[in-house]
Parts: sequence; structure tokens; C-alpha cells
Amino acid sequence: MVGEKFTLMQYQVSAILGFINAGEFVIPEIQRPFVWKRAQVRDLIDSLYNGYPTGYIITWKNPNVQTKDGVVAGGKHILIDGQQRITALMAAISGLEVLDDDFNKDRIKIAFNPLAEDADKRFAVQDASHLKDKKWIPDIAEIFKVDFDSFDFAQKYSADNPEIKPNDVNNEILKLRAIANRQIGVIELDHSLDIDEVTEIFIRINSKGTPLSQSDFVMSKMASDTEHGGNTLRKVVDYFCHLAVKPDFYPQMLKDTEFGKTDFISKIKWLANDYEDIYDPDYGDMLRVAFMYSFNRARLSELVSLLAGRDFETREFKEEIVEESYKTLEEGIREFIREYNFEQFVLAIKGAGFKSSKLLGSQMTLDFAYMLYLKLSKDSSIPNDQVKHYVQKWFVLSTLTGRYVGSPESVMSRDIRFIIEKGFLEYFKEVEASALSETFWTVTLPQNLETTSTNSPAFNTFLAAQINMNCNSLLMRGTMISDLINISGDVHHIFPKSYLKKNGVDAKTRYNQVANFTYLDTQVNKAVGEDAPYIYFGKVLEQCEVGKIAFGNISDKDILEDNLEENAIPSDIKSMDVNSYDDFLAKRRILMAELIEEYYKNL
Repeated sequence: MVGEKFTLMQYQVSAILGFINAGEFVIPEIQRPFVWKRAQVRDLIDSLYNGYPTGYIITWKNPNVQTKDGVVAGGKHILIDGQQRITALMAAISGLEVLDDDFNKDRIKIAFNPLAEDADKRFAVQDASHLKDKKWIPDIAEIFKVDFDSFDFAQKYSADNPEIKPNDVNNEILKLRAIANRQIGVIELDHSLDIDEVTEIFIRINSKGTPLSQSDFVMSKMASDTEHGGNTLRKVVDYFCHLAVKPDFYPQMLKDTEFGKTDFISKIKWLANDYEDIYDPDYGDMLRVAFMYSFNRARLSELVSLLAGRDFETREFKEEIVEESYKTLEEGIREFIREYNFEQFVLAIKGAGFKSSKLLGSQMTLDFAYMLYLKLSKDSSIPNDQVKHYVQKWFVLSTLTGRYVGSPESVMSRDIRFIIEKGFLEYFKEVEASALSETFWTVTLPQNLETTSTNSPAFNTFLAAQINMNCNSLLMRGTMISDLINISGDVHHIFPKSYLKKNGVDAKTRYNQVANFTYLDTQVNKAVGEDAPYIYFGKVLEQCEVGKIAFGNISDKDILEDNLEENAIPSDIKSMDVNSYDDFLAKRRILMAELIEEYYKNL
């Protein structure tokens, strides 16, 4: 029955703020940036002032946990929807400092004008004008203080604004203070609900229909646990992910003196000088890797249950499970943030040719590869100098086959289980034999290259292969593919787009095939212009005959053939025109697949 799944309550604003101050309601986002605009805070206060409904707040009760001495500890309520509204109230009414995008603490002050004739101008986000104009009360938080004297305030306000009587001011102040007595609906979800049910209820109630991720639930659980250090681990995850993207955030992090007392701050200090963007994990990535590594599981919903103390066999909630789960999760997080581990993993990915973040599509694939790196680093059956080799192989295999694109948690769970049961080397051989069969290389991969998406895994892997194999760009010797990806960042058409369109190939799905793309030096691209391949390659052949450079920098036929081969371009491109275009695409896809296969087998 519905009644068993949630309880619908009505609480006064003051009661909800009291629950939060007492630690009964936990706001997961209180240590994370406040994303509402200041005008939204003003609008919320105005709605409450006028008695308008402000939507429901949804809480999810942590289960009652049985402690070792048999005592049952009551669970706290985690706020899973309404964080921004409650934080806004705490900012405007309680005078709480909130965190901006860079974790700077700041006040949001709402000004109030008791004399406003226009209802829309009764409240405003405080600026300098409100401090000068005596009609405005610059900060309504002053009105809600326990020791606030309404009568005394009304007398002083009337002295500054003689046109209004003290009694009238007092009435307006009382109406403003009545905001604290406004009712807000609270939907309290029962702890027995699983994540899927909680998510479904959230989506149905939330007008935007924005789903909560399982990592959101994990972060919520962590934020609500001060006894086992969950709130500190939450900060580690938040700060690491923020620093990974913005290293210059480090001085701001140091302002968190409470976090500064932990040893974690020294463990992530190295990120202050790290500007690498190959792997910039968000908190979902970080939690997933740490969980897979430490628990040998992949479903984050199970981590939520473990942090709540759930015994999967008896279905009871026990304190020892909570304690052990946080300890195990911390071990995984510490391995994740270790500078040596992180940097060596990034070097492995770059060593496989993925030297630009634009070549990386699936974060899930990166997540599993990092977990695998951590696992293999502790695997005595794998020589240390072979760890990167196997991580690269697995990463490229997973990328090419889209291994973690559909139902990733199920596939990850199976992979972890078999790696443990069979040992990595045996399982890897099995996966490689089935996933990368002869049919894959000769049929499936060429088919996967029949696309216009420059972000396709097959095309990105082709470019990574060229980088790994130190391939020169087309018609240039010494200007490498890796140079052009990092500098210019644009692919160009081998059969020029304008040439194809002039000759009837005017559909984007045809002229923008990735098999028609290559990285070209800017000057070479300009020299190609709108010419058919047989024309511009004719010029290259001519300079090979006379030895005089006029186009690119290749003047030797053997070097030209090598250049075509390293760019997976059929040799007869030199005589091709628009009538050969489809034949060219088919041939090049096969050559691209062959180059990728050679690259993979030589990793």
C-alpha cells in the first residue's frame, strides 16, 4: 500500500530549520555549491510571505541500525529533494553562508521594504542602494533572530521614515516573521524502499522529472554519517573532483579548516599542479572505481545498502556492517586519489595513443580501466612492467566493442566476478578471443567505421592508433598526427567537401563519412583546395619526379607510399575522382580496420 511507502507531513518552516540544526534532517548539498540564483531566493521568500505553495520536500529515512550492544539507533532523514529551497531559507532567514561554484563562503542577503506599494518590489536581493535607503531593511535575517525586538525596531524605523506609524511597521514585521510559521509539505520515504522505488517516486513528484543517480544517493548517505567519517569522505570526493578540473581551486580548499585537520588534504595536494585533462572524474566516477576496487561489486545501489548497514542475507541493518563498509570504501578512495596510481594510469591511457581528451568517449570505460589498473597493481601474478600493457589492451578492447555502453553495471559486475574466479590472464584471453575475432576485424570494425560521427569509438581508436604508431600526417613528413590533434584539432576531407557537392554528392551522410576524414596540416589543406584527389596527388607525383617541393614536403615516391599506408589510404587514390568515391570509402574502411588491428596486437 502507498501508506507503507511514505508518510505525508506538514511542518512549519521554523520546525524544518530546527530539524536541520539538530541533525535530524541532513542536507546532502550543504557542503557543495549552491546553484540557485539569488533572484530565486528572493522569489521563494516572496512566495512564503504571500502564503503561496512552494512544493514538497522529499526525505528518505536512514534505517534504524542495531548496534553491537543491542541498542537500536534511530536513522536520520536525508533530504533528497528540496535541498536548494531549504538552503535558500537557511541563507535568507538563518543567515547561513552558502558555497559558490568555487566553494567560497558567501551570504545571500534579502532586503525588505515595508512601505512598498508595488507587491513585486517588496523584496530584493541586497545591493548598495538598500544600505543607503532608509525605507529598506537590508537583511531580513536580522528580523528572525531570537533576540529581535519588534516594538523597538518599529520605533526606530518610524523615526527614519516618519510617513509610516510604528504600529503599521510592526504589523508588516509580524507578517514577515510569520514566514517561519508557514507550512511546507514533507514526504517522508520509508527506509525499506529500494533505490529504484525512491527514484520513481522522486521523478513522479519532481516537476522537472530529473532522475537522481545512484551516486547521488551514495553521496547523500555519506553526508548524513558523521559517526563513521562519511561526511569527511564526501568532502574528499567533492574536493578531488573539483581540483581535477580546476587546480587553482586549491587555495580555496585550504579555507576549510576542518578538512585541513585530516590527512586527506596532503593526499590530494598534488592536484594543485596537475593540468592534465585525460581523466577528470566526477563524483560518480570516483565512487564507482573505489567501490569496484574495494568491494568487488559494481552496482552502486549495493553501496547505498552497505553504507546503511544492510545484511544482504538476513535483511537486517547492523552497525558493524556500516562500520566495515565505510572502512572498506575509504581504502578504495585512498587508492583512487594516490598520486602515483592516478598519474601512472593516465600515462597508460596516453601511451595507448589517447593523448587528447577529445578521443575519449566513455567515462565508464575509463572507470573500469582505472579500477583494473588498481587491481592489477596488487596482483602478484602480473609483473609490474606488464600492468600498463594489460590495462591498455583492456581499455582499447572495451572502447572498440562498446563493452560498457549498454547496461554497464551488469557487464562490470560479470567482469569483476570472472577476473576474481578465473584470474585476470585467463579471463582476458577468453574475452579477447570472443570479442576480437577474425570476423570483428574484417567485418564488424569496417562496418563500425561507416559513420559520420567523428566521436565514434572506432574512429577515435583509429586516431589513437596513428598517434601510438607515430604516424605522419597526410603529405607531410615530420608533422605528426599527434601534433595536429593537439594544435589545430580539426579533421579535413580527403575528397574535398566542395568538390563532392559540386559533383552531386551533396548529402552530409555521404561526404562527411569518417573514412573521408584525416588530419591535415593547414597549409596542405589550403593547397588541396577544391581539387579532386587525382589532381592534387598529381601535383605530388610531379614533385616526386622533379624533386622540387611545391605541395606538402614529400618528394620521394617510396616515402609517399609509406605516407599513404600510415594514413590507411588506398594507393590508387592518386587516380581517383568522384566516380571512385564509394570505392575509396570501402577500401579505406578496410585499411583503417587493418591499421587498428596491427596497433592493438602490438600494444
